[in-house]
Amino acid sequence: MADLNERDSKLVQYLSEAYGKEKELETSLEAHIAMTTGAPYKKRLKQHLGETKAHAKGLQRRIKRLGGGGQTTQTAVGKAMAAAKGPLHMIRGSGEQEKMLKNAKTEYFNEHEEIATYLAIETLAEKVGDRETAKLARGIRREEERMAKFLAGQIKALTGAVVTEEVPSAQRKAASGSRKRSTTKRSAGARRARKPARPSRS
Repeated sequence: MADLNERDSKLVQYLSEAYGKEKELETSLEAHIAMTTGAPYKKRLKQHLGETKAHAKGLQRRIKRLGGGGQTTQTAVGKAMAAAKGPLHMIRGSGEQEKMLKNAKTEYFNEHEEIATYLAIETLAEKVGDRETAKLARGIRREEERMAKFLAGQIKALTGAVVTEEVPSAQRKAASGSRKRSTTKRSAGARRARKPARPSRS
């Protein structure tokens, strides 16, 4: 690694941290893809795995152009951590839908961590006049934001699937029906309270 000035050293530091996270998430996404049964969800995870690999390559190229390197150790640690978590993800949740829901929640958390990371890199690069790094970070951040938006919808859908899979329909209807009945009673009572009394015929 060449001697870097303070500006480039800080850029390389942030880019290397992002690179390590991307490599960690490659391993994590591969494990989640193997566990996912929903076709649209699985397809989007595969697509994002491709994006994640492209992000890592783009970061690596930028680090080298800035004169950096030496992120191998950080990458190896991140990938080892992700690999260790994989078996734990296989056993969490009481059913298939809940396992996917918990994975989606983990992915959603990771996406927002990455969004924050790339926002910081983009801002840093703009502050020190590095347009290329700012452009790279902005492009990656937008892809992470699109994935986070997809996962938000997936979390809602999977939560509904967990209810269908694990909560008997009679219990769902009973809870809904009791709320409707109590609301109807309150509305009827309010209408009676507002209704003026009829004058007596004397």
